[in-house]
Amino acid sequence: MANLRIAVFASGQGSNFQAIADAVRDRKLDVEIGLLVCDKPSAPVVERAAKAGVEAFLFKPKEYASREDYERVILAELEKRGIGLIVLAGYMRILTPVLVEPFYGRMINVHPSLLPAFPGVDGIGQALEYGVKVTGVTVHYVDGGLDSGPIIAQRVVEVEHGDTRDSLSERIHAVEQALLPYVIGQIARGNVSLDGRNVTIG
Repeated sequence: MANLRIAVFASGQGSNFQAIADAVRDRKLDVEIGLLVCDKPSAPVVERAAKAGVEAFLFKPKEYASREDYERVILAELEKRGIGLIVLAGYMRILTPVLVEPFYGRMINVHPSLLPAFPGVDGIGQALEYGVKVTGVTVHYVDGGLDSGPIIAQRVVEVEHGDTRDSLSERIHAVEQALLPYVIGQIARGNVSLDGRNVTIG
């Protein structure tokens, strides 16, 4: 059976992209990264992709009349490459049904909180401000809502006394970089099943 071809969508540093690329390189993850999609051509993740030998589709949203317009172009790029799974890894754009509907059940996102707590922007800062004692990382399917899709896997990160945004972010990102490749691997092996909002692994 051919390897699952994935596309990683990212907008920034690309640490989660790097974790996936490293796992593929080290043969801990049996997939092929077929494409990086990035809405910021100068983002550091673009250089990471180049070093990993991954082709990138770069675009500037302001050059398109609407989100739907550039998503149609992205969709064509994905279909051309036989992409079977989209991984949102720090992609800071709201998605429309143009992408969500054809890839429902084949698009996942990593979020730095224990959803449904603290969805949206700055989940880490929200958790600190609220004063929770535990937060964490969620990998979930994308359904078009705000971090509202069915949850695949979660890991807890304790909030320590004196934590700053930077110190908590460092621990959360480390968990993201382990959990995301794990989930991708389980999907690639056919071990993840989706039934309504219920997701089972194994």
